[in-house]
Amino acid sequence: MLADNRIVPRCERRTALVRVAALLLGSILLGGCYAGYLARAAYEGGRILWHRKPISETLAQDDLSPEVREKLQTVLAVRKFAADNLGLDVGGAYQTTAPVDKGAVVHVVMAAPRDSLQPYSWWFPIVGRVPYRGYFEASDAEAMAASLEAQGLDTMVRPAVAFSSLGFFDDPVLTNLLKLNRVELPGVLIHELFHRTYYLPSDAMFDESAATYVGSAGAVAFFTATEGESSPDTVAARAILDSDLKFARFLLREQARLLDIYMLDLPHDEILKRREAAFAAIKSDYAALAPTLSGLERFDLDKQPLNNAVLVNYLIYFHDLDNFATLQRMNHGDLRATIEQIISIAKAHPDDPFYAIWDATRSVPVL
Repeated sequence: MLADNRIVPRCERRTALVRVAALLLGSILLGGCYAGYLARAAYEGGRILWHRKPISETLAQDDLSPEVREKLQTVLAVRKFAADNLGLDVGGAYQTTAPVDKGAVVHVVMAAPRDSLQPYSWWFPIVGRVPYRGYFEASDAEAMAASLEAQGLDTMVRPAVAFSSLGFFDDPVLTNLLKLNRVELPGVLIHELFHRTYYLPSDAMFDESAATYVGSAGAVAFFTATEGESSPDTVAARAILDSDLKFARFLLREQARLLDIYMLDLPHDEILKRREAAFAAIKSDYAALAPTLSGLERFDLDKQPLNNAVLVNYLIYFHDLDNFATLQRMNHGDLRATIEQIISIAKAHPDDPFYAIWDATRSVPVL
């Protein structure tokens, strides 16, 4: 495999993988060992697409469990809501299901220098530079992580359970997504539908953070519209959105703690020593925060060794979420108008959409 050693110039939701459109199309664009990697990805992605089955056929089965039936009906309701109420490009996505025989579609490798929060990145056709690389075998992901560790990098290997083909294909609902509870499922689907609607190449942090906010806020809007503002599902979805915002603020503070160390002109060994003390403090801070969070079993800061790659993973998915929330307040709670504004700002300022969104919201009082 070819490994690109360049680092993106600047720095999870929880579900994205190296976007399958790049993998499917890239295999015919590149030669050598890299093409072999992409060809495998194309084969696995194609296999998923080949085994799609219409949800309508599944719902017609007499032996379908009530739980699965309810979730599939929720999928169809969410895709209709996303199209009609949020203006997302639903197309033919999520009208089918496809079986997966493992808990994860791929095993994703992430990496970062030991004295920096700038992610290591790889380049792919269509999507540009991305700070993750997916493997269909856990052993391959672990081997890549070991190779990067030998180069002096922090690494993380994590599963990914959903994908978006960015509109190149009609994505199915993978059967492992049906293991999510009914409140979590709409957020994941809307997250991926945002990617299908808009994707800024080579800016994974913006793409994923925007999709995180839209997914969680979209779930709140869905349950509010279909069940009412005070329904248990709406309350639970709102708690998840509030927890996303809390976690994003927590990450911003902890990022600043580490940057204060990494920006010092100190010997490398001293920086590593000081960062270990910072990691211990971050773990302590998270232990205090965790009991106040809802629906965030996906956050494992208290369940895994902490390093820069682990933090970068979360920073990519939870960056500046408060500014997206402020945009929605500016739009009087209208999420559809907010999504349109997010996309419009990103198109007008592709070099730094986060700054442009902050600039658009800085006159709004902080709640």
